[in-house]
Amino acid sequence: MARSRTSPPASAPSRPAAENAAGSADEDIEARIYRSVFEGVTHQRLAPGTKLPEASLCELFGVSRALVRKVLQRLAHDHIVELRPNRGAIVAMPSPEETRQIFEARRALEAALVRMAVRNATRAEIAELRRHLKAEHAAMHRYTQPEWARLASSFHLRVARLARNPILERYLTELMSRCSLIVALYEPPGNASCEHDEHAELVDAIARGDADEAVRLMEEHLLVLERNIALDRPASQRSLGQMLGLG
Repeated sequence: MARSRTSPPASAPSRPAAENAAGSADEDIEARIYRSVFEGVTHQRLAPGTKLPEASLCELFGVSRALVRKVLQRLAHDHIVELRPNRGAIVAMPSPEETRQIFEARRALEAALVRMAVRNATRAEIAELRRHLKAEHAAMHRYTQPEWARLASSFHLRVARLARNPILERYLTELMSRCSLIVALYEPPGNASCEHDEHAELVDAIARGDADEAVRLMEEHLLVLERNIALDRPASQRSLGQMLGLG
């Protein structure tokens, strides 16, 4: 008589599977907390200097202090928050001098990149820039501010890519991240972070092979962006949950 084969009892997932599931859940909530703070800053709900108490974040998201601290460290690495010893985290407060230095560095770097872009850009790449401008124009007239801001920012990276210098392009990516934070924090509502017409004039100069004019246009474009910064936003009276878009 054949011995019956019994199926293994239904049980909890194996330890590796359970650990993987827990790790994945932690990554998901970590990403959610990071995104909530990042978007709270970039959408101007969280003003510079807003306190981000660990206990409040733990309560709002239902997580441990260890996970909150990990997220705050990531945000500090990306210059979105500042971690103050024994006083907790606050939304970053770039000083006027730091703001000036960041924009000064960006102007110098983009001047070098745009000059190289004029030298290296092909007709096909210039045509691609013009297609990008059309997408910018369409987003602007649909009044889709997040899409318009994304396209306007990526325009600068597209120009930088034409320089054929990935090291300088990487430096620009970091500087642009810090500039975007400053603009999101301090630019008055209703201002466009980048003007479409200024981008179009820049592409025309690149297409003509006029490096000096392209550099002049880029510098003026970034100076206008810097002049739109207002370093005196008032503190919000809303709760931390409301500023994070959670209530």
